[in-house]
Amino acid sequence: MNPDGNMATRLPTAIREKIEAEFHRVAREQGKTLDRLADDLVLADCDLDSLCFAIIVARLEDDLGFDPFTLAQDAEFPTTFGDFVAFYETSGAAGIRAAE
Repeated sequence: MNPDGNMATRLPTAIREKIEAEFHRVAREQGKTLDRLADDLVLADCDLDSLCFAIIVARLEDDLGFDPFTLAQDAEFPTTFGDFVAFYETSGAAGIRAAE
């Protein structure tokens, strides 16, 4: 919870930090080279493969308590790192609003 008592305003930053950490962790574990994680990084062009993304999504579900790909109907895998983060941030914020 942040100083003004509103957890939702802190959520996007926390999600981004967790996603960035998980991308780096999986890349390291799988022996992949990961350039800096900029919002415009095209995921298909980075060194991570489908196994890496499956591990990332599974770990984020364990850590965050939700999987936006199962929550969203007809979800397509995000194209860029920024899209990936936004997809999680939007799904996480929607989950908090629904629980309130």
